[in-house]
Amino acid sequence: MRLYWIAWALAAQTAQAATRVEEVPLWEISAQLERGAVSSEAVTGAYLERIAAMDRKGPQLRAIIAINPDAIAQARASDARRRAGKALGPLDGVPILIKDNIETQDPIATTAGSLALRDNVGGRDAPVVARLRAGGAVILAKTNLSEWANIRSTHSISGWSAVGGQVRNPYALDRSPCGSSSGTGAGVAASFGAAGLGTETDGSVVCPSSVNGLVGLKPTVGLLSRHHIVPISHSQDTPGPMARSVRDVAMMLSAMAGGDPADPATAEADAHKQDYAAPLEQASLKGVRVAYYRPTMGAALGERFAAALEVLKAQGAELVEVARPGLDGLGAAEHEVLRSELKADLNTYLAGATAAVKPRTLADIIAFNRANSEAEMPLFAQESFEEAEGTRGIADAEYLGARAKSVRLAAQEGLEVMLAKADILVQPTTGPAWLIDPIYTDQSRGPSASGLPAVSGYPHLTVPMGLVGGLPVGLSFIARPYEEGKLLGAGYVYEQAARARTAPSYRATVDAGAAFKGAVEK
Repeated sequence: MRLYWIAWALAAQTAQAATRVEEVPLWEISAQLERGAVSSEAVTGAYLERIAAMDRKGPQLRAIIAINPDAIAQARASDARRRAGKALGPLDGVPILIKDNIETQDPIATTAGSLALRDNVGGRDAPVVARLRAGGAVILAKTNLSEWANIRSTHSISGWSAVGGQVRNPYALDRSPCGSSSGTGAGVAASFGAAGLGTETDGSVVCPSSVNGLVGLKPTVGLLSRHHIVPISHSQDTPGPMARSVRDVAMMLSAMAGGDPADPATAEADAHKQDYAAPLEQASLKGVRVAYYRPTMGAALGERFAAALEVLKAQGAELVEVARPGLDGLGAAEHEVLRSELKADLNTYLAGATAAVKPRTLADIIAFNRANSEAEMPLFAQESFEEAEGTRGIADAEYLGARAKSVRLAAQEGLEVMLAKADILVQPTTGPAWLIDPIYTDQSRGPSASGLPAVSGYPHLTVPMGLVGGLPVGLSFIARPYEEGKLLGAGYVYEQAARARTAPSYRATVDAGAAFKGAVEK
């Protein structure tokens, strides 16, 4: 925060007013840089000017926690490389937003939205950031998020953190941006960067992507390294790209995928990684077997989903309707896994944090929140942290049984059954954004597609499906592990045929009359 206004002043001096970045996709920014139509310095300055005008002023989206004071220098270095004919790849000079639970070596803290980590300036890149940087990407800013990635309390407010305040949805400022990658979702939707990086444990990439009108990918757990990312669960955590087009997401994934000796889950990543963007132009749905699931939902969302299915059918997909198995006990098993792994994984992360970070265990964080309750807990408590602190470790029989049960239900008895006669499963990602409510906290309405792929580790892509009552909704594509290429190809064909994304309008509210409530808020 202390560097925020300094960086904005610098941006005003360096930006070129004629450089247009609003609604310009990453792939087009990349092409403009390659042919010399724009400079990275001008593009970076233009994004910084938008942030200055809209994040704490104007609609006050509060999507950004901190500007990288080195962003302009990184952009100038990229321009110098291009002049010398030594560009590092398609992302060279492209400004990217990074969720503030992912470490970067830049002189800004990685806070996870918590004041307890305000001094967490570790001077190291998470491997996913290091790969983006190696490709020349400009690390533009850190984005706000649901504090501690929404794991502190079951009554949290998506997009609120003690460090960054409340993120707002750029389609309607009184509506939730979902979470926990709230700032990445709102910031990319508002063209504060060419694309962004979020993280997901269960829904934290796909939900904010869906309600902010973005494409978002929760990759197979293990395709991207989780090292130097503030953790919740080594079984379910993964970073994931968020952008305004499928091609943009594919370009980011291509840069970040790969193994990391520090993350054993990535042992198979190098064998599966590929250039995910190159095959998109040849992608086809002709003869592709697409299973679809109709969850309970309001009429307006159901109409959007029916229209999306017609688009898929018109592109040659063979549609087959499936039911979701009962899967009794999945929620309780996942809960046991997450609270046990939270304690173990967060303790490990804090033990390895920079010496300036005083809390070294989850118990220390709980004590810090109690001592600073006015700032940290004005709206909701930390009962989930307290539950996690009471767990008995990841060698405990109850935890091990819960993990085995959750995987069996989500994968073998869940997605594998639904995908038995299909290549891909589609369903609505979630309903439209709900009202931000500091009294009753998150009041999400509508279905959620995130649970089964999150618990099983399977990949999950969401693509804009249109508007319901003026608010974006997404179409989910789910496949088997390491089938990101298949998902991105299907999503690209749908995206190009449907053209369903609408740019945000930054309205104060949307019409939430009786007809709208009856359609989507059952």
